[in-house]
Amino acid sequence: MNRSVETMDRYESQSCVPIDSDYREEGKVAWSVQDKLLLGLSPKGYLIQLVRNPVNWAFALIFAIGIPITIGRFIFGLSWVTHSSYDYPWGLFLGFGLFTMVPLSASGFMLGTTVEVFGRDDFKPIERLALLNGLLGYLFAVVFLQVDLGQPWRLIYPMFVSLGPAAVLFLVAWHVATYLSVQVAELVPACSEWMGWPSAKKFIKSIVLGLTIAGIILSTLHQGALGALFTYAPGKVHPLWYSSPFQWFHFFCSSIFAGLSMLIVVSTLCKNFMRWRCDANFLDNLDRQTLGLAKGCSLALITYFVIKIIAIAHDNEWSYLFTGWGMYFVFEIVVGTIVPMIMYTISIRNENASLARVAAAIAVFGIALNRLNTALVVFNWKLYPEIPHWREFVVAITVYSIYIVTYRAVLYRLPILYKWKAQVKVAGN
Repeated sequence: MNRSVETMDRYESQSCVPIDSDYREEGKVAWSVQDKLLLGLSPKGYLIQLVRNPVNWAFALIFAIGIPITIGRFIFGLSWVTHSSYDYPWGLFLGFGLFTMVPLSASGFMLGTTVEVFGRDDFKPIERLALLNGLLGYLFAVVFLQVDLGQPWRLIYPMFVSLGPAAVLFLVAWHVATYLSVQVAELVPACSEWMGWPSAKKFIKSIVLGLTIAGIILSTLHQGALGALFTYAPGKVHPLWYSSPFQWFHFFCSSIFAGLSMLIVVSTLCKNFMRWRCDANFLDNLDRQTLGLAKGCSLALITYFVIKIIAIAHDNEWSYLFTGWGMYFVFEIVVGTIVPMIMYTISIRNENASLARVAAAIAVFGIALNRLNTALVVFNWKLYPEIPHWREFVVAITVYSIYIVTYRAVLYRLPILYKWKAQVKVAGN
């Protein structure tokens, strides 16, 4: 709260009010593109604000170290930055960048469905944040994938030249690429308001129902298909984390509470650190919307927990629960599923939005733990343990930092956390 007030005071000291309309001074003078990009500050004033922010210095340090190493990955090859092998093909770039970021970005299609299909207009203040979370999450999952695969200029080959329609990865690639296009289209209204292109917004509004339905279909398929990837390696993933008949459903069901929990986390961060960019409509409704999202999370967590137990019973893997790996599995289920499920339930009953936010943070940790366990820790559990290379950590942190900086830059500018005030230019000006 204090930090956001201080930020606002700094903007006011620069004789600037955050841009949220087409014209300044009641329709007399239009904001230029430079004004919008620099948040109404002069180039010098904007540079001063960048230097004053200590967070920017932290990112500068990360980029100074990480970007050269990331470039080195493309020069010297994947083996220079990872310990990847035929035994452990998926490192942090896919274990975290793809398998973790994709479920955490599932908020877009769920809030789009809630608002556009089911007519829950009470969730509109947070809908665009959900769409942005989905778009950037999927976009940077693709970036992580390209860092792992290399040769990004050949991205079109597996999709258009050397086709593999029988492969699950081919299905995931096409679904993610198509869904990215849908998400870009869904955020066109926000961009068109900012740029002053009302015709683009009008066109997207006319087809928004079709875009939303396409998003539902594509997201449902590729979230489950990520789990189906592990059916390529039966016997390699520990039986407690792998069940052939249920693997796709585990991944799909977990993406529901993962995406909604991540949305709660992101909205909380915006409330605390970007209050100057949030309007009253967003802030006044956030607690109620957080509790609404918590209801969806609690139901998804209960379903996920039940299906996990059914999978163990179906495959008759009870004996593994009494081993060391079994205790680790119980830890993951208790911390990542049962604890947030109980906390969500209590928060809903007591209408405690703060408790729901804590539960969301724990649920995000839980899904990240599950995906990293499945893709890295318990993959080839009978062999030697694999520890990622230090350069792999550096590159992963660097790419994720670029994701955060991009996220922040968009929220600063586009009407995501606030409503754009459309104005008509005063005649004669």
